[in-house]
Amino acid sequence: MYYCYILKCNDGKYYVGATKDLKKRLREHREGKIFSTKNRRALCLAYYEIFDKADNAYKLERSLKNGRTRKSTRERLIQNFSADKLRLFT
Repeated sequence: MYYCYILKCNDGKYYVGATKDLKKRLREHREGKIFSTKNRRALCLAYYEIFDKADNAYKLERSLKNGRTRKSTRERLIQNFSADKLRLFT
């Protein structure tokens, strides 16, 4: 399984990533081991989606990072995401 995920950082901005092991990747973010979020900790998982294939997870990651509608798309995904699903990774 592969995951595309969105983190809310302490500066109010979002970080979008993709990984094979979401629990491990979240731990690395929180420990400051990921350069992109190292100085923006107090990270909170806001959204994730599970995929069978890596290509699909990375395709969603790219679309959420690029494009004219990325901000509104991220916000819509986060708003409609179930808080119960987030508890699996907190």
